[in-house]
Amino acid sequence: MYDLKQLLKDAKLEQYQQDGHFSSLLIGSEDFYPKGETHTLYTPIDGQELAQFHLSGCAELEEALGRAKVAFSDFKKLPAPRRGIFVQTIANRVRENKEALAAIITLETGKIMQEALGEVQEWIDICDYAVGQSRMLYGLTIASERQDHRMMEQWLPLGVVGVISAFNFPMAVWAWNAMLAFICGNSVIWKPSNRSLLSALAVHNIIVQASLEMDDIPNDISSVIIGSNEMGQMMASHKDINLLSATGSVAMGKQLAPLVAARLGKSLLELGGNNAMIVTPSASLDLALRAIVFSAVGTTGQRCTTLRRIIVHQSVKKELISRLIDSYKTLTIGNPFSSATHVGPMINFKSYHTMQETIKDALSQGGTLLYGGDRVDITTAQEAYYVKPTIMQMPSDASILQIETFAPLLYIIEYETLQEAIEIQNGVSQGLSSAIFSNDLQEVETFLSSRGSDCGIANVNIGTTGAEIGGAFGGEKDTGGGRESGSDAWKSYMRRTTNTINYSNELPLAQGISFKD
Repeated sequence: MYDLKQLLKDAKLEQYQQDGHFSSLLIGSEDFYPKGETHTLYTPIDGQELAQFHLSGCAELEEALGRAKVAFSDFKKLPAPRRGIFVQTIANRVRENKEALAAIITLETGKIMQEALGEVQEWIDICDYAVGQSRMLYGLTIASERQDHRMMEQWLPLGVVGVISAFNFPMAVWAWNAMLAFICGNSVIWKPSNRSLLSALAVHNIIVQASLEMDDIPNDISSVIIGSNEMGQMMASHKDINLLSATGSVAMGKQLAPLVAARLGKSLLELGGNNAMIVTPSASLDLALRAIVFSAVGTTGQRCTTLRRIIVHQSVKKELISRLIDSYKTLTIGNPFSSATHVGPMINFKSYHTMQETIKDALSQGGTLLYGGDRVDITTAQEAYYVKPTIMQMPSDASILQIETFAPLLYIIEYETLQEAIEIQNGVSQGLSSAIFSNDLQEVETFLSSRGSDCGIANVNIGTTGAEIGGAFGGEKDTGGGRESGSDAWKSYMRRTTNTINYSNELPLAQGISFKD
């Protein structure tokens, strides 16, 4: 299926090995090999062992933070456009290594190669966006009520940004944060998912090479720390991390958020989605079907923006279901390195088991299994979990609809009125992505209005997955409320100051107060 040794060589990862273990702490151009608990990394493609690490602990975090703070003190002095050139240099390096980087993503996550290439392209795109943004870190000039005074706002570098990322987008999620953090003048410490560690090493190597091309970039501006789940808690609690950006499950966010809040810290949370699409009588079913299939089965259903629920009008439900099943039957499940494959493996047994238990629960709550659900024997390896993407019809009041299952599991719910459809869509605790397929102007505008979708992303005649770099990405309610990339997301990585400048020879006091000379 693949040549592990060659993939590691292509991604230039052999340099990070010592005594059979990969480095679990990388600070700038130095790599360290702590003696903590052993963690073994496996590929979901066939269950083969990929690498071993000794996990970092508190001492390693303190080392990385100490050096990140020193790097920040130098980096923040560089003009923002110069920091943009650094990000541009990163982008050039990524372009040169796009295939190798994508192959490592596929190896670790099981994501099909075309999607992995798309993820690396997202990194390039956010670099390009950040380069332009480096010349547009605008503040406001504000009219002062006092004569011969000027008031203005400035945005200044924040400090050390901590990034915790999930396995499913092992490079893009980090890049959305780090590229903006860099142009804003910050240093970055990254704790990657323990399921996608080689991706983190490959990314860090790119950053090191880019920094070495420029003689004014501090060596320790970027660090990778590989530790247990407790490492995330340590980062959330640490006063020297000025912003913690965490992407993952709602449960993870609810665990980390109180730790950041306890120190009055700043956090950016991108958590779960339970995304829905409304299909109306006026919808183009040809368009809707394309969007549904990609949104529901892309990344084997393991995206925060994966389509989980279709809310379809009763007049078109029968036709939609029939055509959707026919489309699912054409999907190729198998080796994610093959260009013919549409659906790769699930990440591990836990995810597969959760999907199977969820299907059982859905059946017990009045659901009907329309297609899929069973395991597919792609390889003889017991540790690889390939499944047929699944379609179920559900009553609108089933409690299972409240739960986001990170799997290719799609529920179909019937509705009669648009108001009912919107209430079903919004009637979950998550609020990330949503979509409507309609050619009726009133339906579309209602969906986009304050009476419509309560999600951070609301699309018309496209699916729930995918967000262009220029638009702010994130959601409401249990999704965490954070925004990454696009719009004014850069402000999260900076601190704001309000400045008043008196250029007169007088000092007028507020509220008309007067003191005698």
